[in-house]
Amino acid sequence: MDEAIPVIVGVGQVEDRPGDPFAGLDSVGLMVAALKAADQHAGGGWLADVDSLAVVSQLSFPELNPATARVAEGIGAVPAHSFQTATPSGDSPILLLNEAANRIARGESLVCAVTGGEALRTAAGRAAAQAKEHDALRNATHRRIVGYGPSYGLVIPIEIYPLIENAYRAHVGQTLAEAQRESGEIWAGMSEVAARTPSAWLHEPRTAEEIVAAGPGNRPIAFPYTKLQVANSSVNQGAGFLVTSLAEARRRGVPEDRLIYVGMGAAAHAPMNILKRDKYYASSSMSAAITHALSFNRLTVDDLDHVELYSCFPCVPKMARRVLGWPEERDITVFGGLTFGGGPIGNYMAHPLACMVDKLRSGGGTGFLYANGGYATHHHAIAISAEPLPAARFPQDFDVQAQADEARGPVPPIDEEYRGAATIETYTVFYNRDGSPKNGVIVALTPEGTRTLANVPGDDSEMIDFLTDGGVEPVGTSGPIVDGADELARWRA
Repeated sequence: MDEAIPVIVGVGQVEDRPGDPFAGLDSVGLMVAALKAADQHAGGGWLADVDSLAVVSQLSFPELNPATARVAEGIGAVPAHSFQTATPSGDSPILLLNEAANRIARGESLVCAVTGGEALRTAAGRAAAQAKEHDALRNATHRRIVGYGPSYGLVIPIEIYPLIENAYRAHVGQTLAEAQRESGEIWAGMSEVAARTPSAWLHEPRTAEEIVAAGPGNRPIAFPYTKLQVANSSVNQGAGFLVTSLAEARRRGVPEDRLIYVGMGAAAHAPMNILKRDKYYASSSMSAAITHALSFNRLTVDDLDHVELYSCFPCVPKMARRVLGWPEERDITVFGGLTFGGGPIGNYMAHPLACMVDKLRSGGGTGFLYANGGYATHHHAIAISAEPLPAARFPQDFDVQAQADEARGPVPPIDEEYRGAATIETYTVFYNRDGSPKNGVIVALTPEGTRTLANVPGDDSEMIDFLTDGGVEPVGTSGPIVDGADELARWRA
């Protein structure tokens, strides 16, 4: 049995703050450094024996993709199994941990290495020095898409997650002030965790009021989110970890109190096209991943000592916390969240995994990690523990897509040409860098039950104020959609 029990033996985190961006590490350099740190954390001597290498795809230096061969060379390994994720999705580190556990249990691998890194800060600095354009998030290959949603500005995460936030607030019956207060309190708690976490990118605690109040240094980005409520991708961070069998760890003399047992995971996905979701205020895929990860391991929320609930934007941990039943007064992160700990795109969850391992080694107990990728699209949750989880069995089928799909409601058909009366399903407002409204976008339902989009020009102050002042909840109100400029439908106040 010990040969089929996966354990984490080493974790590593690195950050790079070069004065000269041309002297900084690129993303592959961060990955290699992180695995070397993980090797030292595991007692040394593991990297040459890595026979499975899995890498989270990176955006910073696209010319380095696929990065697997470069990482393998950097750590001096010749892995039989080498894999890079198709996109830099936030669920990737937990997915790759679960897959590593399965490879160990099937006897396909003995030493698995997982790593990722992003040097977006360095890449942007180099581009600026050479007077080159640099927008890695928007120009990523998997986001070079056209179509109905993108024509209204729905492309990158910050343009889409506010739709979920506003729909969720209305569904749970919160006022705008109540919802912002909850967001601010969660984010303030994360800033305090980051302040005491050496590997976090930012170490200045922030108050709830500072976080939600728009102003100098905290400009509005997309309603209701300010800069301090969104993931901070302007970082140079890498993290990695090593997984082996319990038997191999013991053969190599790893002390028992340094072994962290991998529990079973659960994963489910939602349609990538945000307009093809059944609803915006809940995610059956999130619920399936979280609840089944608990049930597979025969755990309840009361059995958990620490959690990491993915925190790219407030709507995600708000929803996940309620699904899990995690008390609102307890920390939702062990690292600091994507705003303060740092948001290295798809590899974020490798950092709290490393922090969780250290917490469990020093204090015992069980940790739970919930990861989210895309636009609340990809969901993967898993448990890890300082003690064996009796219910955990590997290899396991972590796919709970059927359960998620069974709970999904009907999806409204899309009507791209609709003009007439409609009801606001959700919405957001985008802002210019000076804080002035750029434009708004409304997702609406027609009387026939179809879904359609409408633009709100930035100079339509009456409608912008209605959407953002909190006096009346816009979701559920009705109005007309008419022809607008640039072939976009317009919502008229």
